[in-house]
Amino acid sequence: MKFINPESLGRPRGYSNGVLASGQLLFIAGQIAWDEEQRIVSADFVEQFDRALANVIAVVEAAGGAPDALVRLVIYVTDKNEYRSRQREIGEHYRARMNRHYPTMALVEVKSLLEDEAKVEIEAIAVLE
Repeated sequence: MKFINPESLGRPRGYSNGVLASGQLLFIAGQIAWDEEQRIVSADFVEQFDRALANVIAVVEAAGGAPDALVRLVIYVTDKNEYRSRQREIGEHYRARMNRHYPTMALVEVKSLLEDEAKVEIEAIAVLE
């Protein structure tokens, strides 16, 4: 196993951002919309989605992969109605980062996330060549 912790995500506390197993299977911890200083970048739902996805991709790239290596995304949101009402904008940001690559996905509404300001968290699995 190899632990993947891109500097651009700041130093993780009590977890790893990614674990590369068997040299190909990358498990990516839930990523929220924070910067390298671990500050939430915006209160806006769509901007949080975009940054959380960018952070997932940063872990994949730090392990030597590309966005199309992602095979599963689990998206946790604190308000599924806001997700629904802003799907068009979310889709634009998604395609800007992932093009038309659509791995398996699940959307889960939760009461809250560990960081109080977080509205979106994305965890993922990637398979690296």
